[in-house]
Amino acid sequence: MAKGKSKTILIRLVSAAQTGFFYVTSKNPRNVTNKLAFRKYDPIVKKHVLFTEAKIK
Repeated sequence: MAKGKSKTILIRLVSAAQTGFFYVTSKNPRNVTNKLAFRKYDPIVKKHVLFTEAKIK
């Protein structure tokens, strides 16, 4: 019996400080339906800032 497709998708977490810095992570859209937003470290501004979800192009 063959396995099904993976349910997780890759997303970008883009810095709200408009530096162009981003993290890449995955999420399962069936379990997490809203957009992700985290406070993470941005090394360009050397601070923790809000990172929001965006699609990978």
